[in-house]
Amino acid sequence: MGYFIGVDLGGTNIKAGVVNPEGKTVEKLSIKTNAERPMEDIIADMGQIALDVTAACNLNISDISAIGVGSPGTPDNRSGVLVYATNLPFRMAPIRSVIGKMTGLPVYIDNDANCAAMAESVVGAAQGIADSVTITLGTGIGAGIIINHRIYSGFNQAGSEFGHTVLVSGGVLCSCGRKGCFESYGSATGLIRMTGEAAAQDSSSVLNRLIKEKNGKISAKTAFEAMREGDRTATDVVDRYLEYLADGLANVVNAFMPEVLVIGGGVCNEGDALLIPLLSKMEGKTFFGPGVRKTEVRLAKLGNGAGIVGAAMMAKACLEDGLSG
Repeated sequence: MGYFIGVDLGGTNIKAGVVNPEGKTVEKLSIKTNAERPMEDIIADMGQIALDVTAACNLNISDISAIGVGSPGTPDNRSGVLVYATNLPFRMAPIRSVIGKMTGLPVYIDNDANCAAMAESVVGAAQGIADSVTITLGTGIGAGIIINHRIYSGFNQAGSEFGHTVLVSGGVLCSCGRKGCFESYGSATGLIRMTGEAAAQDSSSVLNRLIKEKNGKISAKTAFEAMREGDRTATDVVDRYLEYLADGLANVVNAFMPEVLVIGGGVCNEGDALLIPLLSKMEGKTFFGPGVRKTEVRLAKLGNGAGIVGAAMMAKACLEDGLSG
């Protein structure tokens, strides 16, 4: 089996890499998405960057076995069409037919969060683990489920939307239209909202000084930074955020009982300041009977590189399973 190309389609950048069968990235390139363009132009650029990254590592297209594309939104891997993508002008986008015609290669597509989960299961924090779930804490909450080393996403490939399960009945309005979604409380966006609300309510908080120093900008790091300075208001924000996060992650564990639960995203750069209290708060919320093995929670390892690797390894798995590309 030859190399694989992983294409990571984002609202800002299109990234592509050549990946060997073991999941090691050999070469990668990145171009701007320019998402305001027609979808046909963006797809053509995806095909071209696949050709360019192949040439960049002195390979021929015949050295490539397949191309995998990870995208936000809902793909249909059976037809090779991206049904819908948030923040991109894609509706029934013919990704397989266009890129396949440009390259002559099988093309497979899946959700970007699913691809991140595949990457972590092959060469990341859940390497070698048959059953794992990866949760990415970013602007929203991405989730990918791996069962027996394969992506699970439901009959319509729109599954694993843990971010849109309700955590607080009647709570904060979510972008999906529901109130109280896990995403509204456990994402970086949720933490930023809570940080801003707390700063507004306590003018003496260190939070206000940090926000002023950043010209009014609040990030997911702000509350943690103020907490490390001993600020009580910030400590309360972090504690409340971790409580919500623990509730949501415990729901994931109770639903799927993965051997490993991987959490990633910028918030997880806090490391032990996040992980240790989070694990403590999850105790008693996850349902394990006496003597039952417990899910292990680990921090993601691959960061921004997960998209390329995961898309490539998704394509490899599809090819191995004999799926038409």
